Amino acid sequence: MEPVKKAILLSGGIDSICLAYHLKPDIAYTIDYGQVPAEREIYVSNFICQKIGIKHKVITVDCQNLGSGTLANSNNLKISPSEEWWPFRNQLLITLASMQGIKDSISELYLASVKSDGFHRDGTKNFYKLSNELVSYQEGGIQILCPTLEYFSHELVTKFNVPFELLSIAHSCHISNISCGKCSGCLKQLRVRHEINMK
Repeated sequence: MEPVKKAILLSGGIDSICLAYHLKPDIAYTIDYGQVPAEREIYVSNFICQKIGIKHKVITVDCQNLGSGTLANSNNLKISPSEEWWPFRNQLLITLASMQGIKDSISELYLASVKSDGFHRDGTKNFYKLSNELVSYQEGGIQILCPTLEYFSHELVTKFNVPFELLSIAHSCHISNISCGKCSGCLKQLRVRHEINMK
């Protein structure tokens, strides 16, 4: 029987850093799909991978002209549930990571979505269930797993005992490679820092 080879989608935000630290998978994928803060996400993710001793790969596919909202530096669509919403983004990221994962012979692909992501359909338990059914049905049989759905971000930090050293470099800004301090991603990170008493 082939050994289980684990991969994770690592964005450089608090949630994916927590999961990467906990799992210490074989490989982490950071995807530059045309989002504005891609450069910083790649930098942070590479730093995290070096610190925890896992392989890091960057996948680059420019889909910015298909995006919407702050991550794409464009206007929101009318059906957008939030300012950073990008249609079918998590579906896209799972597909791209799975395409690379086939080449890397991975068995499992992990993502980090938390309770507060549930207002997006692609941040729900049902989305990940359906994604797993679709991807695992196809050649390679890759399992899509999201073990963080029952927790809030600050709970992950405590549950996985993540060092503040790693969290201090996290980048969640939607509009810049330098944290703006005002977008929903930055505000979430500030809230989590407060909740875990991180100065």
